[in-house]
Amino acid sequence: MRLHPAVLANTEEVLREVLRFTTPADAVISRYFKEHPRLGGRERGAIAESVYAVLRNKTFFTDFAGSNASMRRLAVLGLAEAVGIEPIAGLSDEERELAERVKQIDRSLLPPQKRSNMPGWLYEKLVGQYGQDEADVLADALNKPAPLDLRVNSLKADREQVIAQLAEAPIAADPTPFAPLGLRVHKKPALQNLPLFKEGSIEVQDEGSQVLAQIVGAKRGEMVVDFCAGAGGKTLALGALMRNTGRLYAFDISEKRLAKLKPRLARSGLSNVHPVQIAHERDAKIKRLAGKIDRVLVDAPCSGLGTLRRNPDVKWRQPPEVAQEMHDKQVSILDGAARLLKGGGRLVYATCSLLDEENDRVVERFLADHPDFELVPMNKVLAEQKIPLEMDSYLKLLPHRHQTDGFFAAVLERKKAAAKPAAAKDEDSAD
Repeated sequence: MRLHPAVLANTEEVLREVLRFTTPADAVISRYFKEHPRLGGRERGAIAESVYAVLRNKTFFTDFAGSNASMRRLAVLGLAEAVGIEPIAGLSDEERELAERVKQIDRSLLPPQKRSNMPGWLYEKLVGQYGQDEADVLADALNKPAPLDLRVNSLKADREQVIAQLAEAPIAADPTPFAPLGLRVHKKPALQNLPLFKEGSIEVQDEGSQVLAQIVGAKRGEMVVDFCAGAGGKTLALGALMRNTGRLYAFDISEKRLAKLKPRLARSGLSNVHPVQIAHERDAKIKRLAGKIDRVLVDAPCSGLGTLRRNPDVKWRQPPEVAQEMHDKQVSILDGAARLLKGGGRLVYATCSLLDEENDRVVERFLADHPDFELVPMNKVLAEQKIPLEMDSYLKLLPHRHQTDGFFAAVLERKKAAAKPAAAKDEDSAD
């Protein structure tokens, strides 16, 4: 079945804006669809998937589109990659020949960096961390679209019940291997009109993100803080783990992000969540809770390079110096969040980055500066939470190994004996 003839022109128009790399691709696409309400669901899907295909394969497409790698040619190659050549209406003979020629190229014969479709600085970093062979497998996994994962809201449903209800839609879903409330959906159906979604029984959330919430270990009746809550996916997971008891603070500096949490919170049935906008990691609202919190999750701002399956534009938008720039910011945020913990309390530091500068190096620097904290080995934490993953000191989830986004996490515990003097010192220095 052929697409509407305007789809190629629409794709070209969206690509032109996306490839300026001034705004995240998903925001550009969302705005374009709002401005063009007459586009049908099939056309929207084709345009979006074609844009992402170009972002994933930009180096390859640009190299093989010839010296005249126009936006039109890139749109043709993106559509051919996403939906095939036959459904595309309005192709010239030359464009059809280009699409067919590129389709026949054996990409496994390309040089490794060309095959990776990554900027040189990023590819070199991955090779340095993982070695050539694994870096190539990782790059290949990052260039494939992510699956659609759901989290079952345990306050309203159980996993088997949701699988059965989805099957009636009909939508096929399987239990995720690591997250106990996760489901991996076959294909990518529209979920927003399903009763299960409207009533808050399911939320869209990558399995890796669900595992992060799980290792916080939040319990009934505790005081818990989600320090960089964003739109609240992990906040909602934490609230359900606490069985809607205790007190859960959702901190974020962005009013817009916290506003996105409100409708999700309303659907979830949670009443123990308290969204709080803060100005920075030294805000007085944080100081008032110093030494009182049982558990803190710091899902820190980062380069986002672990999410390339979902956000392939990130690799082109981030500069080579991003990891070091983020490192200093992450250390400061971690230092501010640590003030909240009581003795024996735990802090989970997490990112969706693949780079050591944002992960291991941040934790090492924090521990060197905070002798009142110690690292809890991740294998111990995973055993406590009965999560069937093999890890050493840290959680390191990777798409080619675990079929999740790339995530890092470390669990840090405040020593009980050092808690009181540390808290007093923190309050004095924050004045």
